[in-house]
Amino acid sequence: MRKLFLLMVIAGFGTVSLATTPVNVGDKAPVFSGLDENGDVWNSENFVGKDYLVVYFYPAAMTGGCTAQACAYRDFQDEFSGVGAKVIGISGDEPKNLVYFKKANNLNFTLLSDLGGEISKAFGVETREGGTIQREIAGAKVDLTRSITSMRWTFIIDKKGNIVYKDDAVNAQEDSKNTLETIKKLIADNN
Repeated sequence: MRKLFLLMVIAGFGTVSLATTPVNVGDKAPVFSGLDENGDVWNSENFVGKDYLVVYFYPAAMTGGCTAQACAYRDFQDEFSGVGAKVIGISGDEPKNLVYFKKANNLNFTLLSDLGGEISKAFGVETREGGTIQREIAGAKVDLTRSITSMRWTFIIDKKGNIVYKDDAVNAQEDSKNTLETIKKLIADNN
């Protein structure tokens, strides 16, 4: 995995516009890219101007609060699509962990691996040391390693590329409902 990360850095994948301070409502959102759960490069520039982006950072795949948060986003996915919003979940997990996480919970949105913490840093999201947890998957014990552990923060980026919502004290179970209500209010206020 370290070789993959180094190749990503050399090739320019996983790069971001680095911020020196946390981004706030009204700021231009950082442009970021990273590997998704399939190992494909996902780039925010492909969505700005087309969709609202809900960017939520979570500590670790396959853990209690993170699973509850992801499943709530899964359950509201039709409503997010209906208001023109894409959901992106970001953690320091290796891409293979994201495959397990997505499959185990039937997640229907993109997960990104922030192996070096560059995306977290660009948004000003606090991180701490990563770690490894062990889970039973398909009858076998599997080690799930993450390079960093992000704090649970959520942002909404509007179609102009600006931060229009920031929550740095996220309630995992209520996060999807709060962001959906915020987007609906933004749309109503702009009509």
